[in-house]
Amino acid sequence: MPRKIRELIKDLEYAGFIDRGGKGSHRNFLHVSGVRVTISGNQGDDVKPYQEREVARAIEASRGFDDESGIKNEEEPES
Repeated sequence: MPRKIRELIKDLEYAGFIDRGGKGSHRNFLHVSGVRVTISGNQGDDVKPYQEREVARAIEASRGFDDESGIKNEEEPES
């Protein structure tokens, strides 16, 4: 059974994205790092493969940022 739009929204919110609203069945999400993604479809609709990829890329691009300050956390290299 394919995933539902509501599951993508949960994934985005868990990753620190904020729902900025939208028009009709479209929802715009923004992360403090500046990464934006738009999801179309009603909450009970099946996710299309391109939507899965788009959300995965947006979450990956937002990793490494501090949610409160929006500053990228640099990992210290091991000596």
